[in-house]
Amino acid sequence: MEKTRNTIKTKLLLTLAAIALITFQGFSQSKADADAKQAIFPKGKQGPASNFTGKAFNYGLLDSDSTYNTVVGNVLFEPGARSNWHKHPAGQILIITAGEGYHQIKGKPIEKMRKGDVVKCPPNVEHWHGASRDSSLHQMYIVPNTEKGIVEWLQPVTDKEYNAFR
Repeated sequence: MEKTRNTIKTKLLLTLAAIALITFQGFSQSKADADAKQAIFPKGKQGPASNFTGKAFNYGLLDSDSTYNTVVGNVLFEPGARSNWHKHPAGQILIITAGEGYHQIKGKPIEKMRKGDVVKCPPNVEHWHGASRDSSLHQMYIVPNTEKGIVEWLQPVTDKEYNAFR
């Protein structure tokens, strides 16, 4: 009789653990699905591993030309993904359209970004941006005065740098 009770308890505990695991996975997937549903642009092409940690996808919206001298596009960072340190000769403007992420200018604290935020990256200033650990990030970028250049890619953001957000 005691052996039967232990077997029932073991089966019950395993069943509860399986339900908890499935629920947690479903919650994580639901959040990713919700972020994807908020997207207003296609996912785009995956950025090169030489410029990003994790998966980031770029979708170009406006190529530079002699009239506007501006590049506009959208980047989708999957949770935990981020750009390398980089700088833009004429600066960059970020408009967060969905999700949550981080932005840091070299030598300053990391700042959290959320849907609706607008971030200015000054000309020739090293910075990085990317998704938070638990959320994807959708950002529109605007790079003006492209006749001065578009971007200079630098070293990767280390895990220690990325995890410094408090």
